Amino acid sequence: MMDLSSRTRRHRQIANGIFVGLHGSWNRRPLAGYKVIFVRMENGRPTGDAFDVLEGFVSENQQRAMGRPVGVAIARDGSLLVADDIGGRVWRVGRR
Repeated sequence: MMDLSSRTRRHRQIANGIFVGLHGSWNRRPLAGYKVIFVRMENGRPTGDAFDVLEGFVSENQQRAMGRPVGVAIARDGSLLVADDIGGRVWRVGRR
């Protein structure tokens, strides 16, 4: 799942791009995915490398998923909402 970020609502580092929830692969060891990344966009195309925005959905030994980001959205106040289908929660991530 993806959502767009606009310059007017976001910090410069995460302006003009797409938040992507990587749901994760259950059949890989170590587990892969299970995080939210940000991809910068320019003229409708990805530019530069993606970077991690939200992690911590996997145990330290990389053997157990504790959450799976299944959907992302940007709230009206600019915070990032992340639906987690293992934990049954919606995480709200914002600036301090």
